[in-house]
Parts: sequence; C-alpha cells; structure tokens
Amino acid sequence: MRAWLSAGVAAVAITLASGAGAVTADRTAAPQTSKAEAGAPALTLKRVFGSPDLAGPQPQSLRLSPDGTLLTSVRNRADERQRYDLWALDTKTGAERMLVDSKKLGSGAELSEAAKMQRERDRSLTGKTGVLQYDWSPDGQSLLVPIDGELFLAGRDGQARRLDGTKGALNPTISPRGRFIAFVRDQNLQVASLGQGVAKAVTIGGGGTVHWGEAEFAAQEEMDRRTGYWWSPDERYIAVERFDDAPVHVATRASIGASGTSIYQQRYPAAGTPNTLVELYVMKPDGTGRVKVDLGTDPDIYLARVDWTPDGAALLVQRENRAQTRLDMLRVDPATGKSSVMFTEQSGAKSWINLTDAYRVMRDGSVLWRSERDGFGHLWLWRAGTWQQLTSGPWVVTGLVAVDEGAGKAYFLANKDDVLEQQLYAFDLKTRAITRLTERGWWNSATADGTGTRFIVTRSNPQQPPQTYLADASGKRVAWINENRIAGDHPYAPFMAAHRPTEFGTIPAADGTPLYWQMITPKLVKGRRYPVFFQHYGGPHSQQVMRNWNGALAQYLVSQGWIFFQVDNRGSINRGKAFEDTIYHAMGTVEVEDQKAGADYLKTLPFVDAGKIATYGWSYGGYMSVKMLEKTPGVYAAAVAGAPVTDWQLYDTHYTERYMGDPRKVPEAYAASGAVGDASKISDPLLLIHGMADDNVFLDNSTKLAAELQKTATPFEMMMYPGQTHRVGGPGISEHLWTTILGFLNREVKNKPASATQAAK
Repeated sequence: MRAWLSAGVAAVAITLASGAGAVTADRTAAPQTSKAEAGAPALTLKRVFGSPDLAGPQPQSLRLSPDGTLLTSVRNRADERQRYDLWALDTKTGAERMLVDSKKLGSGAELSEAAKMQRERDRSLTGKTGVLQYDWSPDGQSLLVPIDGELFLAGRDGQARRLDGTKGALNPTISPRGRFIAFVRDQNLQVASLGQGVAKAVTIGGGGTVHWGEAEFAAQEEMDRRTGYWWSPDERYIAVERFDDAPVHVATRASIGASGTSIYQQRYPAAGTPNTLVELYVMKPDGTGRVKVDLGTDPDIYLARVDWTPDGAALLVQRENRAQTRLDMLRVDPATGKSSVMFTEQSGAKSWINLTDAYRVMRDGSVLWRSERDGFGHLWLWRAGTWQQLTSGPWVVTGLVAVDEGAGKAYFLANKDDVLEQQLYAFDLKTRAITRLTERGWWNSATADGTGTRFIVTRSNPQQPPQTYLADASGKRVAWINENRIAGDHPYAPFMAAHRPTEFGTIPAADGTPLYWQMITPKLVKGRRYPVFFQHYGGPHSQQVMRNWNGALAQYLVSQGWIFFQVDNRGSINRGKAFEDTIYHAMGTVEVEDQKAGADYLKTLPFVDAGKIATYGWSYGGYMSVKMLEKTPGVYAAAVAGAPVTDWQLYDTHYTERYMGDPRKVPEAYAASGAVGDASKISDPLLLIHGMADDNVFLDNSTKLAAELQKTATPFEMMMYPGQTHRVGGPGISEHLWTTILGFLNREVKNKPASATQAAK
C-alpha cells in the first residue's frame, strides 16, 4: 500500500514560517484584497479536475538518447489531461516536437485484465492512456513504444510501425546491446530479433497459476518491483522469474460496474495465508541452457531485487525472509545457478527491513549500499566482507542517483538540510565531503546519465508547480526542459492572485518528538473562527508534509472558507527507524494519538472554530478516519473515510506482516488494530466511500464495517462508485466525489450553527 489521497489533496502555497506554533504576523488582521485578486476568476471543482491541468504541462519518463542529442518524454495533452504522447527535444537547438501521437497510432482497444492490474499496481499510470512508457535502442536510432497493448518501433523522425505478433504484450524491453526485444504474453516470456521476425516463447508451461517473466502481485504492489526478467549486460543470458499462485488464497472479488458485475477469482495473498511460490532461472535468449538458481531451502521467501554485475559474470539476488527481518545478497553463477551469500542485512528488535533501490555494484566488486543499521538511512560501502559507513547523521538518504567511479563521486537525494526538503548532493568517495547541488526551499527529484555528468532535475515548492531542468555535474542549470513558470497563458496564472500561503511548524508528540505540520488559511477576518479540513494519511512509508506542489484542490477548499491542515505522525517515513518503529505490531495507536495532538493544537488557535474540525483520509488514511472516530470520540466534528482497510487480515502479506507480524502468531495485535469491532463506538458523523471494483483494498473492507454499523444501529452515510478501483477519479467522477465529500462536510460541519456544534462538543 502506498499513499493514496484520491484526487490528490495537498497544500499549494508559499512557505512563510516554520517552528513550533509558527504563525504569520497578519493572521488576524482585516483582509486586504488587491485589484488583481478582486478580478481573479474563482476556482471551481470543475476547473480543478478539468483540462488543461492547472499544474501546467508535466513531461514524465524523461530520458536522454544514447548520443545525448534528443531528450524524450511523455507529456499529457492540453485538451485531454489523462492522455499522453511521446515528445522529443533537440538538446542542441532547443526545438521540440511530438514524436509519437498516441491518437494516430493507438487502436483504442481495451487493455487486457493483466495490463489493467499492472497499471493499478503502478500508481503513476493509474487512469492514464496513450504513450506511458518507452525504451530507447542502444544505438539511439529507434524507440520501442507500447500503445493500447501493442508494440511500435519508432524512428528519430517519428515514423513508427506496428510490430507483428505483439498484441497483449506486457513489460516490453530492448536488450542491452539492441539485438532483441522481449515481452510477456500468455504468461510466457517472448523474445524476437529487433525489427525482424515474430517473437517466440522462450519459456513453456505458463498458464493457469504459473507465470514466467512477470512480477507477482506482492512484488508489484509492495516491493516496487515491476518486472520478472533481467537481461545480462552482454545479452548472453536472461534471468527469468517463474511464479506459481497455486498455494495462494482465492478471493472472490466482485467488480461491480454501472451496467453489470464481473466476478473474479483473484489469487490474493492475505496476511497469514500462503504466499506465491517463486523460482528464478537463467537461460540463453532462445530459452536453451536453462538452469535453476539456488534460492535456499526455505521456499517461503520474497524475491526482492535481481541485478547483474557490470561485467555480466554474476547475478545478484536479494532474498528476503517472510518476516522481513533478514535480507541476504546472493551472488549467483549464471552457468550453474549455484549461489553464495555475499552479505546480510538484519533488522533491529521490534523492527523490519525497508527495501531500497539505492545501491550500485562497483567495477571492483564492491557495493555502494543504503542501510538503516545505524538508525537512519545512510550510504555504506561493502568490500570483500567488510563494511565502511560513508554518510552519517540524524537525516536520511532517500535515493542514489548516480556514481562516477572515474571522478570518485556518488550523487544522492537526501533531507540533510531540512526534513521538509529533498535535495541532490554530491559525495566525494575519498574526502567524504558532501556538496548540495540544488537550491534550498524546494523538493527535488533527479535522474542522471550513466556516470553522473548530466542530471535531469525536477523540483517544486508550494508556490511553483514542477519545473524540470538539465544540470551538469556541479548542479549548474544548463537549460530549462520545462520552466513551467506561472505567467502568461499558464493554466494556473489566472488563479495565482488569490493563491494562499502555506505555513509549516511543529508540535510535540507525547514522547516529545517533533511532528511537522502544514496549514493554509483563508484571509483571516479579526474575530472570526474558521472550520478546518484536517487531512491525514498516517500510514508507514509515506511523507505528506513537504515543501512541494501537489495540486490546486487545497486552494479550492481554502477558497470555500476552510482551513487546510495536515501533520505527519510517528510511523511515517524519512525521520529515522525509531520514528517508524513505533507502529510495530501496533497500527492504529500512535498515529491516532499524534493526529489528536494536531487537533488539540488547532483548538488553541484563536481563529479556529474548535467545534468544526473535519477529518479526511483515503486508503490508510481512510482506516485512520475510522480509528480516530472510534478512539477519540468528540474530537472531530465529522470524518470521511475513503477506501479504508478495516480488517488487516484482509490486506496482503508483504505490507501487513512487515509492520504487524503474522496473524497466526500475534492474533491479539490484529484484533487491537482492526476497525470493525469498535464500530459501535462511533458517535460522530461518518461518510464511507469505496470504489466497487477495488482490487487492492477490497470492497469487503467497507461492507464489513457497514454491516457492523448497521447491526449496532450506528448512523453513517455511504457513497459507492461502480466500476472504480482504489483510485476513484476521472472525468466527471472526481468532481462528483468531491461534491459529495464537501456536501457532507458542509452539512455536518461548516454550515452547522456554531451553538449546536459547540454543544455537541
């Protein structure tokens, strides 16, 4: 489970202050309206979710061609914000053109169920269409482009042709030296010579519960592993995963649509039930010479990561135990499949291992590796059986971007200077000097070429939607890729005059730990008190309070007279292991306590109507909404719970058991964390929302809670969305969703007479 906020509510504004209880100097002053603001158009829900996107054009999947002359990306259309096309920018002249028009090439065919489920697992693809992914050939002369379930080979001139026999292709790639393409179809791995002939299956036996070359459900949903096959750098071998879902529990899932219902017998590894059986093989590109990789004697493990050494001499496999307390790095001989343990990561007591992609295998066989063994995520160097810590301090390395071995430099993302900011840093492997390459006041992400000589940096802050630029190894901006400045005809320009600032601050948790919050207020009128839209997520592996741009919906809420507020509780990410580990076997405890600390803080502010604090959350946040009403009655005037997990035994193994343990061993922890048993304790207004085709958090979670509320005569309201999955949204749907949410909150909170609300509290 990753953070879901449905339509993406987030603070969008200028950073004005930080520190505990920080306030702006003029919060209680009489409002001053500028001429520009007075004439500015008002935000509406229709415009917030309409086209073009108010955040401006947002290129994604940015990549440099192998020769560096073209910068390619996929970009959404101005007239259809969910449809993407492939674009190319000439890095010498700055000329830009659409390379592949998805509408001209696409058939509009409906994707296979497997493709739909893969997109649902990858949150960045949910609800989108057109060109979403692509792959450059190593010679830089062509690109492999999937559209509507078929593969096209496009040249640098934009001319593209459909590749025969690729309908229904999943996970397509071009091999490292460009001789082959590979993809999965009919649950077998298919390989063809690039541009010649029809692909042939190089595995056999795929079908039913057996899959070759795919990532199993838990890997896609929880491990951020999207593929099940890996080319060796020299193309001599392919490592291919084979998984069998036969032992996995069959969940009968109804996908209820507007005009009919489909029943799926979905293999879903619920907590405490058997997992998928996973094996790994190495074979030649034609499928011959197959050998099985020795993954050990315990079959109940997770295949976390698979990589090749730079010279292709060995396969590196990360094997994680089911309890997620031990991770072994295996070195595998591709000719025999024999493996040996290179090194092991072991979690601390009452803790777990967080998987990472922040590692690199060096030319000398050493490994640059992110570890949390000192309590914070830092870079370490493993060489010939010994460990050396490279970075340290009460901050977190969030990603490894590039390594330039020749220059002795590593480049990483971290929150070294501020918990609320992610910056790009250069690290000198000899002197250990750390140099920040990006500007303070922004949240940055970055990718790089192979050696870290050029970087593509995307940044945003509360007053600026994402911008992307090309930088050199010193961090100097060489050229804008997408300046996206809010001026002229930018979609958000008409609304900027009315844009409200964001404040940041901290409050103490019960143990004294500072908790970061953010707030956006309307222009405050002296003596007036305002209702609060208190958003939360609360779950692990997610940070919500950041100096970034996340959309215009929060600004709309503020324009309607709400104060927007959220706080990151203990158990969330990027604050160190001790901060996270507080939820070990105890979901629904400290998170609820810390959110209440946020509500208590709000009630001390003279401009907040203490009886009109409404709370909202989706997914884990939906679970939190229910638990907050159950455990702290009377604190919140009303709550909205979107797609909540209400019984953790209904959720998957890899996520749930990581934090809660195995329910067969600690049933008492699951009983305490559940949200169904205490449903009758809910006395404040509740709106329950769920998509009726949700294959992640099954609808059973909401119907189980609803049945208990009805059985105990506990009042609540419900809105179900036919055909919608875990993400409820899309044209018309997003607007309806938020009209429903705000209609409920206006009725139960905002527009309720103050005297009645206060009396209830």
